[in-house]
Amino acid sequence: MTGLPGGAAVPKPRRAGGAKPPAARAPRGGRRNLQGWLFSTPFLVLFGVFMLFPIVATLWMSFTDFGVRDVRRPLGAQFVGLDNYVKLFGDETFRTALFNTASFVVAGVPLTVVLGLLVALLLNNGIDRARTFFRVGFYAPVVTSIVAVAVVWRFVLDPSDGLVAGLAAELGVKAPDFLGSPTWAMPSLILMAVWRNLGTVMVLFIAGLQAIPTQVREAARLDGAGAWHELRRITVPLLRPTLLYATVITTIGYLNVFEEPFVMTQGGPSNATLTVSLDMYREGFNFFHMGYASAMAYVLFVVIMGVTVLQLRLLKDNTR
Repeated sequence: MTGLPGGAAVPKPRRAGGAKPPAARAPRGGRRNLQGWLFSTPFLVLFGVFMLFPIVATLWMSFTDFGVRDVRRPLGAQFVGLDNYVKLFGDETFRTALFNTASFVVAGVPLTVVLGLLVALLLNNGIDRARTFFRVGFYAPVVTSIVAVAVVWRFVLDPSDGLVAGLAAELGVKAPDFLGSPTWAMPSLILMAVWRNLGTVMVLFIAGLQAIPTQVREAARLDGAGAWHELRRITVPLLRPTLLYATVITTIGYLNVFEEPFVMTQGGPSNATLTVSLDMYREGFNFFHMGYASAMAYVLFVVIMGVTVLQLRLLKDNTR
């Protein structure tokens, strides 16, 4: 109560409905956090059991001589420190696999990204009829089983009865043994991988192209910009975030390439198509050198992280 002249008292204002001030209400932050953790518990359990635990276990195995004899008693594996990593870089087979993987990335990533951008431009602007049909056609290899893809490509590249051999015979030349020659095996797998992964990059670029405001292109055309200048000065700069994302995920996928050489060539001929992932599979599941294969896995992990960070830093300022 506050006093007024004449001794009258004015009552303090009260909140409508007699509600308590906010400070007096019971806090709900803790309850909401508890509910959030409860809803997240199934995911956390699955992530811990099937992701986090294998990652930590693999790191521990890379410092041991873990083999098939240690499957029943994992903690009985002998600790060898950095011997697996030292042996790794002295292994000629691993160096060959590392070189083949690098070749796969250097040749495959630019081809996939550039061709994906060209196809996306054609499907977004150049083709008006049956546009959906072509989009589905280019994306179909992405969702097709690698076994089916291998059957098709074996028929195409067969040196005696294949499609390429038949076309070469019509021209009066003999087609090489694409999958049996150390010279042609890796380029053949690279082309197969580009064909198979083109659809993913195409979809990303189509989404990026459709996000570019049409007013920008119309203004450029009114200023007299041709198709090449529009592509170089407007489309590509505005597509840099999409270009970065497509490049990063394609690079990671090609650094982990396994299915194509495993199904088509088994790493041959003469290890010409042996990749790090395939070499890791051999050491771990054919020769049961689990500790050595785990060391390979972490070397590949470090390479992927390094290449990804380098790509992000090189293109970071252009994606703002």
